[in-house]
Amino acid sequence: MSDKIQNYRSGQTPLPDHNVIWPLYGAGFDNLGQEGKPIETAIPAYGPDELLVRHDACGLCFSDIKVIKLGEEHPRIYRKMQENPVVLGHEVSMTVVGVGEHLSDQYKPGDRFIIQADIYVDGVGYAYGYEIQGGLSHYGLIDRRVLEGDEGNYLLPIKPTTGYAESALTEPWACVIAAYGLEYRTGLKAGGTTWIIGTGDSDTRPYTISGGMSASSHPVRLLLTNVPSGFAKQLKQQAQQVGVEVVDVPDVSQPPAELVDDIVLLGADADLLEKASPRLANGGIFAIVTDKPFSRRIQVDMGRIHYNRWVYVGTSSTDIAKAYSDVPVRSGLKAGGSAWFVGAAGPMGRMHVQRAIQIADGPKTIICTDVSDHRLEDLKNSFLAEAEAKGLNYICINPIKDPQAYAELMNPYLENGFDDIVVLAPVPALITDSARYLGREGVMNVFAGVARGTMVEMELSDTVFKQTRWIGQSGSTIQDLRTMLEQEEAGILSTNRAVAAIGSLNATRDGLKALQDAVYPGKVVIFPHIKDFPLTALSELKDKLPSVYEKLDHGQWSAEAEAEFLRLMLP
Repeated sequence: MSDKIQNYRSGQTPLPDHNVIWPLYGAGFDNLGQEGKPIETAIPAYGPDELLVRHDACGLCFSDIKVIKLGEEHPRIYRKMQENPVVLGHEVSMTVVGVGEHLSDQYKPGDRFIIQADIYVDGVGYAYGYEIQGGLSHYGLIDRRVLEGDEGNYLLPIKPTTGYAESALTEPWACVIAAYGLEYRTGLKAGGTTWIIGTGDSDTRPYTISGGMSASSHPVRLLLTNVPSGFAKQLKQQAQQVGVEVVDVPDVSQPPAELVDDIVLLGADADLLEKASPRLANGGIFAIVTDKPFSRRIQVDMGRIHYNRWVYVGTSSTDIAKAYSDVPVRSGLKAGGSAWFVGAAGPMGRMHVQRAIQIADGPKTIICTDVSDHRLEDLKNSFLAEAEAKGLNYICINPIKDPQAYAELMNPYLENGFDDIVVLAPVPALITDSARYLGREGVMNVFAGVARGTMVEMELSDTVFKQTRWIGQSGSTIQDLRTMLEQEEAGILSTNRAVAAIGSLNATRDGLKALQDAVYPGKVVIFPHIKDFPLTALSELKDKLPSVYEKLDHGQWSAEAEAEFLRLMLP
């Protein structure tokens, strides 16, 4: 290792006389930087309870594009951006270069960290790269919001041998592994509010509720609307025995103001379901209890399934509890099953596919579809050898380019269905169409974040009679980040394989534009402290930096390539 790299890693090199940042003053690329360039500002002055950190590598994320598009309309931005611009960048690795006197017994220059970007203090969000200046800058401040937030310290230490790019990309990777660790209730929420909706005494089915209304576990409020009189009497007796408040709600169209944790629909009335669904709280469950299918598809708020963790369950039994317990909602890919990744060839899709191939007890069949030929071909070539070595049925196909081959491949799944479908493209019509291919007890994971209020037509009868489930999330917790870091540093999942292009801080604008336009099959990583270097695909290093190219791992980023890159490019 060269002295230049050793000095850089020590964090003890002299600080420059200025900082460089990419300020975002409002919505649109025209508001990014000044005259299309970053600006110079003063080095942040750190107080006794603060750390000065150097940003070493920063991955670009489509979440950054959302902030650029929305500006102050973005839900994580709480300020006037013209007066106090946002500095993006939450997929970041950092090194401590200055320590406040009150923190000198805990930190020292050279300490390296990644950060859980979703920072909360007293329930208020101060996300890194949103409210707190992010990684698209040379230096930043870490204060008590980060060090003593609601979940403790949001910094996670990394090993000295871990690369800058690979540690920065643990953040998006944490979102991927979190999507397969989602947990859902298997009964009514204890201490919550349950709303049971029926169609009156014309419904003569003998309903019961064998769980969720006991002395040890029950809601605190029970709302009843048009429940058959015999069952309503039974429910009120059970509620009285365990101390549950019962409230009669005469009309679904005029519910109480509160959101509810569980909604139970007796029967297959599509209109009632659509009217009641918006009253679900975060983490809410809608249970459908019917022996007849719905007469039509249902408009489902897919954004709420993704962001608010709603889930629909169902049973043809007359026992409400069986809607929850007969087939618990799983989020992990079915071992030995079949998985379809829709929109698979983008940066996040590659991570999902890589994980599916590399995990123990993963799916046996992996089908990847995308409409971008060059990205799909790169995806296929990147993982084909591994998939074949494990005996997997691994197929990448463009449904637009070869519709006949696509139809021949997919038609059998219309009958038998996939065990898992992971949707990585936020297109409502695509979600609706993909759901037709879910098999019995199949799970559709909508990882692509569609906005709240995005209505998607879904066949909810399948939830009852095929026990299909739709889930979704693309965020992560600090524990997810910790787990991913452990897996990366143990060599279980390589984050480096997601890198597709690199550049210096000046290349940020081009990198974000390329991300918006889906130019690269993987992640763009910015190295803020190297000499000026244009946005460059890894394949282009063969001509631009041949000694770096030679150290790539079969064309993919590696620790050796990064060390050589820094040897050449650090000032």
